[in-house]
Amino acid sequence: MKTFDQLSVIGLREWINLPELGMVGLRAKIDTGASTSTLHASDIQPFQRDGAQWIRFTAHLGTLVQSRHRCEAPVVSVKRIKSSNGQAQSRYVIRTNLVLGDRQWPVEFTLACRKTMRYRVLLGSKALIAGQLVVNPALTYVQNKPSLPSPSGAQ
Repeated sequence: MKTFDQLSVIGLREWINLPELGMVGLRAKIDTGASTSTLHASDIQPFQRDGAQWIRFTAHLGTLVQSRHRCEAPVVSVKRIKSSNGQAQSRYVIRTNLVLGDRQWPVEFTLACRKTMRYRVLLGSKALIAGQLVVNPALTYVQNKPSLPSPSGAQ
């Protein structure tokens, strides 16, 4: 049996932060079947800043206690995504730093309405690969709840 010394183990659900967006203490569902990660967003409004395309949106935090957070981020791209129910839709893609446990790295998120879903954040396989993570689906919340690092990305 091979072991993965350089990889960290995470569970099916983990606590994350998105410090550049000012979002702390998000519960994320790990979805190895999804390529791209997804963040629940509404009121999505594209705009121009210094000749570049940006997006303004409302991120929804929590499932039992609803709170909202207004965010802005540069647009990386617009992707055509096929959801789990087979419907294709165009989604804006942003890139922001993700903190999980004691690690921080940039992750691309599509913005989509997930109001009927239990988890407001899905972490897809590209984020897991970039973070050098392996998933043990029998476990949950393996990593410590991250603290809020500086927005510059320094650890």
